[in-house]
Amino acid sequence: MAGQVDNGGAAVGRQRFLADAAGRGLDVQLVERLAARSLEEAAGILGITPADIVKSLVVKHKDGTFLFALIPGDRQISWPKLRTLVGVNKLSLPPADVALGATGYERGTITPLGSTTAWPVYADATIAGRRISMGAGEHGYSAFVDADALTAALGAVVADISEPN
Repeated sequence: MAGQVDNGGAAVGRQRFLADAAGRGLDVQLVERLAARSLEEAAGILGITPADIVKSLVVKHKDGTFLFALIPGDRQISWPKLRTLVGVNKLSLPPADVALGATGYERGTITPLGSTTAWPVYADATIAGRRISMGAGEHGYSAFVDADALTAALGAVVADISEPN
């Protein structure tokens, strides 16, 4: 589980994240950062805009399976668009403990990279063509990565799945 520490002192979640990124040939820059009370505060700490922070949201199907939705920080999931794309009539955000069980990551650290289960990934088209920041598997860390390289490495479906906050 995220937050557990091995005998070497590095967090297990961050190790899973980095190992998966390396295994996919992804160039990620890991940065340690102060805790933030909001997405806007986190963006300020990192010196970027809220749109450059991509939230990795765990979404639950009614059949009990999950998917990841990668959404820019200044936008939110468009449930009708995502349901249509996935071909279902019901999707929801699970409680924090269910998301942890599905990914091995606590809220605020969630990323498809290193998830304990490789769920399908859907990325909003607005992240394309730029460098983004995302969770890195452990509180107090963020990762910077090229969004196009990330979506290609994950085999993500890139589509219009968001709307302004």
